[in-house]
Amino acid sequence: MNREVFSGMHFLQGDIACAEGAIAAGCRFFGGYPITPATETAEHMSIRLPEVGGVYLQMEDELASIAAVIGASYAGVKSMTSTSGPGFSLMQENIGLAVMTEAPLVLVNIMRGGPSTGQPTKTGQQDVMQAKWGSHGDYEIIALAPSSVQEMFDLTVEAFNLSEKYRCPALVMADETIGHLRERLVIPEPDEIQIVDRKKPTVSPKDYQPFRADEDLIPPMACFGEGYRFYATGLTHDETGHPQTDSAEEQEKLVKRLCDKIRSNSDDIIKVRREFLDDAEICVIAYGSVARSAIAAVRRAREQGIRAGFLGLTTLWPFPEKEVEKVGKNARHVIVPEMNYGQIVREVERRIDYNKVTFLPKLGEEIHKPSEIIAEIRRAAK
Repeated sequence: MNREVFSGMHFLQGDIACAEGAIAAGCRFFGGYPITPATETAEHMSIRLPEVGGVYLQMEDELASIAAVIGASYAGVKSMTSTSGPGFSLMQENIGLAVMTEAPLVLVNIMRGGPSTGQPTKTGQQDVMQAKWGSHGDYEIIALAPSSVQEMFDLTVEAFNLSEKYRCPALVMADETIGHLRERLVIPEPDEIQIVDRKKPTVSPKDYQPFRADEDLIPPMACFGEGYRFYATGLTHDETGHPQTDSAEEQEKLVKRLCDKIRSNSDDIIKVRREFLDDAEICVIAYGSVARSAIAAVRRAREQGIRAGFLGLTTLWPFPEKEVEKVGKNARHVIVPEMNYGQIVREVERRIDYNKVTFLPKLGEEIHKPSEIIAEIRRAAK
């Protein structure tokens, strides 16, 4: 029998856990194009979506994929795509379109080594700044970073919920190690999974203005086919949706609202993991697969009498600046290991005296070993 949610304990790959999380969140459309190391998510969705009354559509490329996802979202269907570095680059323009038209969608990026074609089968964390700044113009976006197979499921559900709540794209930024990792996954019963749906209009079609926001800065969203006729465009527009490209006032009003609906709700969106921070003199800040090595190193340091702590960034964007600033005030040294040549560490240095910060990069196919991180903790403890 086909089932929407396979509750219970499983042993699954991260990419497949992501697909199951999407199904559990109510996703019923996937538009994508195969790319290593994200293809397993697409393959699994091609099997599962028809089983639950959904549609899987393989497009001719990544540009068309995210365009199809935006269209499906506006047709009232929870929608997603998955990709990796080169495909993520191709999707940037339409990420901006989704931001401007306030189309809820989920984009999963299983990161690999770059630039260009780079290392298709190897791991990396080289797209995290692109996640925030990849498209042009001022905007805010939501990006989550799983560090386990369980989080691949949980944070995919969370990404759908946040996307629907705030009418914006939400990104799941997992590195290849997590995407291809196999470990235990517990899928809750369907009634235990919190599901958020987009806010719908309460006014008649003749009174509806598609981009008139409520006090929470989020407009109710009518969808095509529901009897509401309206204009949706990537051009600067007023509350009716009609272009206002020559209006400085409408441009400022619109862009501020698109940013502020995320910024003013950052406390609701941001999630971090804290370990041993109450008395930590040395703190390690990490995300994704590197967080696994970091927490192992911190626990080992504690066993050796070093007052180390760990801050895991489950949310990358909006950036958890309050949590990082708090760590910077309490700890005398901060270590940031990343599988890139310096990205999130720059955000840390903006909130903490850079003299306190040590960057521990790793490039190529190797992930950080706990021994490498604990060696840096020991140096900082001297």
